[in-house]
Amino acid sequence: MSSIAKIFILFIVLIGIGAGLVVWKNKFGGNHGGQSLNRITKEEMELLLKDANPMMLKRLKDDPEMKKQQIDNLKELLALASQAQKEGLANDAETRKELENIKSELIAVNYDKEINKDKGPMPPFGFITEDQVKAFWEGGAHDADFQQFIDTKINLLKANNPEMKDREISEEEMTQAKDFYAKIQIYKNEYEGKAAKGEVPKELQDKINLQVKLQQASFLARLYSKKLAESTKVTDEDVAKYIAEHPGLDPAAKKTKAEEILNRAKGGEDFAKLANEFSQDPGNKDPKSGELQGGIYKDVPKGRMMPEFEAAALALEPGKVADNLVETPYGYHIIKLEKKTDVKDQSGQPSQTYDVRHILISTGVKDPENPMGREMPVKDYVRTKLESEKEKKVMEDILAKNNVEVAEDFVIPEVSEEQLQKMMQKQMPPGMSPEGGPQGPPPPPPGKGDPKKPAPPKAAPPKGN
Repeated sequence: MSSIAKIFILFIVLIGIGAGLVVWKNKFGGNHGGQSLNRITKEEMELLLKDANPMMLKRLKDDPEMKKQQIDNLKELLALASQAQKEGLANDAETRKELENIKSELIAVNYDKEINKDKGPMPPFGFITEDQVKAFWEGGAHDADFQQFIDTKINLLKANNPEMKDREISEEEMTQAKDFYAKIQIYKNEYEGKAAKGEVPKELQDKINLQVKLQQASFLARLYSKKLAESTKVTDEDVAKYIAEHPGLDPAAKKTKAEEILNRAKGGEDFAKLANEFSQDPGNKDPKSGELQGGIYKDVPKGRMMPEFEAAALALEPGKVADNLVETPYGYHIIKLEKKTDVKDQSGQPSQTYDVRHILISTGVKDPENPMGREMPVKDYVRTKLESEKEKKVMEDILAKNNVEVAEDFVIPEVSEEQLQKMMQKQMPPGMSPEGGPQGPPPPPPGKGDPKKPAPPKAAPPKGN
């Protein structure tokens, strides 16, 4: 995950805006209420944490580093949003409309929760009647506003999801959108009318204002992060230059080792023994027994392995070792074909499977800053490293340009054992007792076959890995 992407984590964890709204925005999609987007006060931080997950609150209280990281994430979020405003992104007509939509939606969702909190379970806006919705649309006064609303949502959807570029909104979806829009406006208007008369509790107003600030900041920050993508892009030339300047990353020594093993295999040495001695392919070890497999992979269907690997294997006669090393992003492969079998694929067309042995000398590297991470191809590692460094520099510059303030002296609410127990019970998987013990194993899912049967091994990373 890029450093810019990480700034949205706190917002996602802490802010809940209603299940119905989340579903709609996932599916479909310059006024920011007069608030400053570059400051979070002590009171706002405490309000933000008031209804937070008890387990998360305990972690924040027990882990000062986590608390600091979340504060830093918020600063970066606000700095990106503020810079977006400075550079005029919030002045775009469609952006202004979506910022207004965000405010209206958050007002309606929170107002709904407040006035109906003691009325029992009901989906969002479930207490708004059909007659109220019908009355809202009478006379056509809101038709133009709705069209602007739906156009904004659809344009944002298509801009953020290329797969939706040519998708048409169905009549049913349009009906749902009209119903959603009407209910948002009904509650927003009701809330604003009461607020003007001083009939809305201050805490509810403060909560809504804070959520609006953070959600609008998140929206603007995401817009600006797209603009930054070009400035943090790393080219193939950048990667090659870095590798050339860091000889420790050059795979030349590993290639020399692989060529020595290849010559031994071509000289007639037992390929399986060489594989067990030298191969760095994790798939050469049985996951259950731990026994080495001699580099064998059986009944491999065409199309499973990386193209370079498969082309070299299928070009061989059974029993032969490839004359040259095969290089993939994962390293150098020494390949021996055992057999080919003519078969038919799922559509009934002629195809082949094959048995192949191989020895992998990995050129992967581990990120020293992430010791628990897996090895990755050296070019991927360098690209990720350079992108991260560029993003860090860009973020430092943006923070320096924007006077962002996030209070650090806020008080984290105390969490009782009772609260933690209730939270754990809510998250408890089916079949577990409140004490944590099993109530008996669940039945196996139908149609899944023998759970003990291992998945077929892979000789090299499949295409797309």
